[in-house]
Amino acid sequence: MPDTPTQPGEVPADLVDLAQTVAEEAGTFVDTLTEVAAGANPEAAIPLLLLAVSDVLGVGARLGAVVDVVPAERFEPDVGPEEDLDPLRAGLANLFEGLDTYLEVADPLLGGDPVQSSLSGDLVLVAGALAQGLQHYAAGQVTEALWWWQYSYLSNWGERASSALRVLQTVLAHLRLDVDEDVAAEAEFRALHP
Repeated sequence: MPDTPTQPGEVPADLVDLAQTVAEEAGTFVDTLTEVAAGANPEAAIPLLLLAVSDVLGVGARLGAVVDVVPAERFEPDVGPEEDLDPLRAGLANLFEGLDTYLEVADPLLGGDPVQSSLSGDLVLVAGALAQGLQHYAAGQVTEALWWWQYSYLSNWGERASSALRVLQTVLAHLRLDVDEDVAAEAEFRALHP
């Protein structure tokens, strides 16, 4: 992680601290996602992703709770090419084979028909938005990084991460709680008749 960039007179100390916290969580999220997509520790993939998404949503909530961050420049500074996330998407889609697509209501306030989403697509969208902010942060553009993280949290990655979290929790619940009826009946009998 880079040292905390400073822009004297431009960014209040509390926002510099928030930017550092977001950068740390974003870096951890991207690293975890990359390791899981590469097949490292497949038995722990779902719990690791559950923790990573939960953590990044916690810092995202802080971004949503602070006053709007407005960069000094009207246009986003160029920080170089965006990262190629296709290998990450492919690795996650492979990991989630058979589980990758799910249904949700696009806007729970306005309702509507269920739409199909992709867990791998959601996680990669979050990683892409966080990585874009990390590029600004690494370039010393604290306000731009905060603006990007905050805007993208409110406009897309917060919602996608929330949906992914629900799916990951549901998958974990099924993995841990779905048992054969005979096994459940035997455990219930033993519990009731010691």
